[in-house]
Amino acid sequence: MAPTSTPQTPFGRVLTAMVTPFTADGVLDLDGAQRLATHLVDAGNDGLVINGTTGESPTTTDTEKAELVRAVLDAVGDRAHVVAGVGTNDTRHSVELAHAAEKVGAHGLLAVTPYYNKPPQDGLRQHFTAIADATGLPVMLYDIPGRSGVPINTETLVRLAEHPRIVANKDAKGDLGRASWAISRSGLAWYSGDDMLNLPLLSVGAVGFVSVVGHVVTPELRSMIDAFTSGDVRKATEIHQRLLPVFTGMFRTQGVMTTKAALALQTLPGGPLRLPMIGLTPEETIQLTKDLAAGGVQL
Repeated sequence: MAPTSTPQTPFGRVLTAMVTPFTADGVLDLDGAQRLATHLVDAGNDGLVINGTTGESPTTTDTEKAELVRAVLDAVGDRAHVVAGVGTNDTRHSVELAHAAEKVGAHGLLAVTPYYNKPPQDGLRQHFTAIADATGLPVMLYDIPGRSGVPINTETLVRLAEHPRIVANKDAKGDLGRASWAISRSGLAWYSGDDMLNLPLLSVGAVGFVSVVGHVVTPELRSMIDAFTSGDVRKATEIHQRLLPVFTGMFRTQGVMTTKAALALQTLPGGPLRLPMIGLTPEETIQLTKDLAAGGVQL
């Protein structure tokens, strides 16, 4: 059974977009995934996003995706929201993934904007509607034009919010003005998808984060959002500023590459990457170590 949620926080407040651990020979590491999920929930996450970009979803099979969701649910599904990424640039495939995620027991779905084929806004609307119509699960949209090539316009977000199962948006658009209007007009639960903007987005109405740096600083993210929601903006700002080196360091290159390197530094499950993602160079690892230490991460 999914953990308790509210319309304001349908997937909790602090979620980590979890990597997909692999064994040394590149096979899906389900035991490692369970151990990592347990570690992240123990650290303070009340949700995990599985099979997202940070989970290397472009290079995992549909069977692996279902097995991973099932394994994470078995490990932490009674304590955290387990949200399955199902977004592709093929609506029929996304609907199939949504059905599979519902079948194994996922608590919700993450649907990214279709990438590469650059559909018009009405194509986006029909795509997301088809996914939301396919199951009984709540859906979080994922607006990341830097990867997809197409933003979800405010008018489109407002129309999509009329669907009873489209309840949230993960915002990686990097535009606080557009976010302000969309939050105000759509009523969607808004989650920061850009760690550097976690605190700024709270200030314009976001309710939580879907974080990459949560792999290494979940307790700090939890303290920051707790401080902000209790009215202690100064404390929240101090935490945000202390974390700036971590935000910077974890995105000097592609996020899953730095995350798996950071997990290795902490002897946590992660393993190698699948091409076209590659491991950090020794020089990049040294810089990441410095960045994490500057942000107070114990290695």
